[in-house]
Amino acid sequence: MPMVEKNFPTVSAEAKPLIHLISNKKLFMTNLSVTKLFQPLTLNCGATLKNRFVLAPLTNSQSHVDGTLSDEEYHWLTLRAQGGFALTMTCAAHVQAEGQGFPGQLGIFSDHHLDGLTRLASGIKQHDSLALVQLHHAGMRSPADLIGQTPLCPSDNAETGARGMTTAEVEQLTEDFIVAAERAEKAGFEGVEIHGAHGYILAQFLSSTINQRDDQYGGSLDNRGRIIRDIIDGVRARCSSNFILGLRLSPERFDVQLADMLAFTQTILSDGKIDFLDMSLWDVFKEPQEEAFQGRTLLSYFTELERGNIALGIAGKLRTPEEIRQAMAADIDFVLLGRAAILHHDYPLQMQADDDFQPVANPVSVEHLRSEGLSETFVDYMRNWTGFVAD
Repeated sequence: MPMVEKNFPTVSAEAKPLIHLISNKKLFMTNLSVTKLFQPLTLNCGATLKNRFVLAPLTNSQSHVDGTLSDEEYHWLTLRAQGGFALTMTCAAHVQAEGQGFPGQLGIFSDHHLDGLTRLASGIKQHDSLALVQLHHAGMRSPADLIGQTPLCPSDNAETGARGMTTAEVEQLTEDFIVAAERAEKAGFEGVEIHGAHGYILAQFLSSTINQRDDQYGGSLDNRGRIIRDIIDGVRARCSSNFILGLRLSPERFDVQLADMLAFTQTILSDGKIDFLDMSLWDVFKEPQEEAFQGRTLLSYFTELERGNIALGIAGKLRTPEEIRQAMAADIDFVLLGRAAILHHDYPLQMQADDDFQPVANPVSVEHLRSEGLSETFVDYMRNWTGFVAD
């Protein structure tokens, strides 16, 4: 695809009224996007978000060693629900003990986690925010010294030392994702998001380079996407009809090809079995990495897909109200805020009161992060993000 021409012609006097009309249309779309931000969004399953702000699933390392909920993680998440987010999502919660991806990760692989999960779901819903768990397995990205065994992968992976899974293990992984969704519903959560992004195990299955299987889970794109479709079918069959089901995908990095991701995403959208699609784009305004697709935004490839009634949300460096307005004007349904929500637990309320409020700039003080509900453990984790914390 050719690059967009950068040399713009001189505007004639005859064209100026048209330019003025286009400018007014852009202003109208921006104003419309502000209004849309604070309108309800009803999903296919019947659940309604009170606005278009969703807390992105964020690693925070605050859970106990056994994956049970800590008071610190409860406080961090319920404070965001109190701050006006219509949907509050947990960090990635691992569905198998051997799928843990980082220390202090929330678990959902055992009924031992139910008490904490039940408390958390109740605490989030008390603030008129929908409560969701993100379901996760790190696969080859599980540190061996953390899980105490060789990490799993669709195929043997020399770079990470992960071993390929047997067909029976893939079937068990599928079952454990489904059981984790049932466990989330039992705990009182109103839905789950399946984590199929960022190079974790489901994304590893989607990769034509990482996934070298020769059974029904490898080879063609249809086979490589089978595990995700089977999980979706299982959750739909075994959870309530009003249970929210979302899917997170990322279309770049981690050995996936954009053409494959576009085709797979369209398949999922056409199936119509999920309630929302969460596209993690790293930067919602960037162009694709692959040269053949450059000349337009990465986001535009996904907004032009036929999505029926499935809601589309995006995440990636949305920090300011102006950036959020621009994103909403690009034909999406909601935004997921990560770093912006770390800096301001009440971002939706602040923007509703002043749609041009200026978020605090990084680096921020430890005192500010503490005031926003981050524990010392979470603050230490954020120090891994260059330029985020002032020391």
